[in-house]
Amino acid sequence: MSDLQHLTDYLVPVSLSVLNGDEGYRAGQMGKHITVFEDEFPDLTESDLVIVGCGEERGIGMGRPFSAAPDLIRKEFLKTFYWHPDVKIADIGNIKPGASLSDSYAALKIVITELTEAGKIVLIIGGGHDLTLSQYHSYAGRQQLIEAACIDARIDLDMDALPQAEHFLMELLTGEPNFMRHYSHLAFQSYYVHPYMLENMDKLRFDCFRVGQIKEQIDEMEPVIRNCRMVSFDLSAIAHAYAPGSAVSPNGLNGEEACVLARYAGMSPTVNSFGIYGYQPANDHQQLTAKQVSQMIWYFIDGISKGRREAAIREREAFYEYNTAFAEVETVFLQSKKTGRWWMQLPDQRFIACSYKDYVIASNNDIPERWLRAQERSA
Repeated sequence: MSDLQHLTDYLVPVSLSVLNGDEGYRAGQMGKHITVFEDEFPDLTESDLVIVGCGEERGIGMGRPFSAAPDLIRKEFLKTFYWHPDVKIADIGNIKPGASLSDSYAALKIVITELTEAGKIVLIIGGGHDLTLSQYHSYAGRQQLIEAACIDARIDLDMDALPQAEHFLMELLTGEPNFMRHYSHLAFQSYYVHPYMLENMDKLRFDCFRVGQIKEQIDEMEPVIRNCRMVSFDLSAIAHAYAPGSAVSPNGLNGEEACVLARYAGMSPTVNSFGIYGYQPANDHQQLTAKQVSQMIWYFIDGISKGRREAAIREREAFYEYNTAFAEVETVFLQSKKTGRWWMQLPDQRFIACSYKDYVIASNNDIPERWLRAQERSA
């Protein structure tokens, strides 16, 4: 894949010897199995997942130095064990610091765009949550309508705040022209969110899920994420005890729940960029947050591996088919024989991701809220 060689203009290579000293990696560890940009840019032809770091934090506050967060996460990730030989992984290093914040945004956008156009899944680690803008603009630049999910304790729409990281969602959700078909916000904590924000999100037909909803029924988030093209995870969504390198809230998702959501992102047949942001190494305790992120990455890979077993909807013999009617609407539910996941048909014949709970609601002659919201958006 020599046509990607020019990406080195935007990248700084990784030094495994600096990350792991003279210890090297044991047989079976990630450091022994993934392709890393150290001296020469790797051939990405066989790679399914490409990791890129970006330590840009000027969106959190001007004058902040480029963060070492990506390398600290790598250090822990490369020590994890490689369980999924069907997923080929490459690490192409870190985005070079731009002369300005917008330069870093542009460089990351170019790298994501070219990798996804080449059919790769891109994992971004590091910097401020506002780097989500680079993810979004990699699609908007191609005029590609997308669905997206953001996992964050706050909803970053505070136009009174100066840092870009606290209001970047305004550009993402309302900028013109806009290519956001649908947006879902997961794990917000109500005491950090003005009620008017939720009202405005609802008017836009976007979906918001409190952290309590997710903790009670995390499996209901799988269909939400399955429909997406991009997913952005701010570590502020994780409780301080599990991610001290975020230090936003004593409450939130626990470590296992964060890994489950990362796995759902990997299982999606459409997610091709996944960003994990907000790691502050200075606040970390015994590298617990770096370890947490490395395990989220491991579960993201696990999800990619499992998702590959899924059949296409057109392969009807791979699904159980249930015909049902609710509120005088006849529809079809499909359940995968391979993974157990569910889909439901809309009046325009499209199938959207859903859950077993939606099927039960429809079977009781009630309208599933997921179906209703999808209809409102297509009206």
